[in-house]
Amino acid sequence: MAENERRSELGELKIADEVVGIIAGLAAVEVEGVAGMSGGIAGGIAEMLGRKNLSKGVKVEVGEHQAAVDLFVIVDYGVSIPKVAEEIQENVKRAIEVMTGLDVVEVNLHVLGVHFHQPTNVEESAAKEAPPNRVR
Repeated sequence: MAENERRSELGELKIADEVVGIIAGLAAVEVEGVAGMSGGIAGGIAEMLGRKNLSKGVKVEVGEHQAAVDLFVIVDYGVSIPKVAEEIQENVKRAIEVMTGLDVVEVNLHVLGVHFHQPTNVEESAAKEAPPNRVR
C-alpha cells in the first residue's frame, strides 16, 4: 500500500491511498445527480456500490505532494452530465485538498451508466404494464 508521507518537527504523517479514495468517493456521491459509484469496467456497469465500498469506484495516484483521481460513477437519468461532472470534479478536488493538504492535479470522471428511477405510484406502474384490451 503506497502512502503519502510528511515529516515535521513532531513526527511523521502518513496518509494511505485508500483514505484519499474514500474522501473522493464521499465527495462524489454528495453531488446531486450521482446515483452511485461503479466498480469500474472490470467490476461491471450494473454493479452499483453502496456507501460501504466507496473506494471501489475510485482509483487514486498519490505522490508526496500531489494526487490524481479517477472516478467511475452512475448518474441519474435526466441530469446534465457535463454540469454534474464539473460539480463532482470541484467537490472532490476541494475535499481532498482541505482534508489532506495534497494538491489535486486531475479529477477524471468516467460515467459508466445512467440510473432510471422507478415510478413511485404503484397504480401508475401497473397501468403501464397492463396490455391494452383488444377485445370488447
